[in-house]
Amino acid sequence: QVQLVESGGGLVQAGGSLRLSCAASGRTFNSNAMGWFRQAPGKEREFVAAISWSSGNAYVANSVKGRFTISRDNAKNTMYLQMNSLKPEDTAVYYCAAGSTITTISPHLREYDYWGQGTQVTVSS
Repeated sequence: QVQLVESGGGLVQAGGSLRLSCAASGRTFNSNAMGWFRQAPGKEREFVAAISWSSGNAYVANSVKGRFTISRDNAKNTMYLQMNSLKPEDTAVYYCAAGSTITTISPHLREYDYWGQGTQVTVSS
């Protein structure tokens, strides 16, 4: 079983920054790709960014492109999401995810079968 633990969420003013972390552990963690998703109240969970564990290739949603950066530290089995120029509409619970059979970076929820507990990000106007 793979465990994913997010951290780094909090309350920030519009225009501010936060860095989220997702630490992966458990039985032979070997997911090819990991991703960040978010879910605002009353809305469906949506894709934010994904990264290839081996190559570092990344894919970022248009809604956050130019503001959010995804990265990973293979040695620490940790993925990051640097969020800059935050907007009130970025307010959501942010989840990290990994796929046991995923072969490449993907924006689709169905590709991911391991999820963290989520971390709240609140951006005030």
